[in-house]
Amino acid sequence: MLNRSVELLLVDDNEDDVLIIQEVFSEMKLVTLIHVVRDGEEALAYLQRQGKYQDARMPDIVLLDINMPKKNGFEVLDEIKNNPALQSLPVIMLTTSHREEDVVRSYTKGACSYIHKVVDLDRFIELVKQLEHYWTSVSRIPIGGA
Repeated sequence: MLNRSVELLLVDDNEDDVLIIQEVFSEMKLVTLIHVVRDGEEALAYLQRQGKYQDARMPDIVLLDINMPKKNGFEVLDEIKNNPALQSLPVIMLTTSHREEDVVRSYTKGACSYIHKVVDLDRFIELVKQLEHYWTSVSRIPIGGA
């Protein structure tokens, strides 16, 4: 069982989704801090502590959308999993895509979960509760992220 708070990096360019995700996680005990970046290039700069992110703390988990500007989620996932300093970082694909090939591609590239964004707020809250239960009771997050 996880006995510490978790820092999350949310990579999503949809402002409405970001606000909903932040609101839902604010009610959960798992996540204490959510860092938000809006595109794939910004996500990699954050994770590699470049530019304005040179003092950024390494997140424990990354929530990564697939369809984003500059670099899509698959490109970001590739770079994370091909970087020895980042490859152990758990990445959860959180996307609107229902495409089976996106699910398969996500797992093939090293994502630890694939979650479809739901439109209904009550269903999304339940999904986040299940995610919290999984990461606090079932799974183990590497200490200190990567």
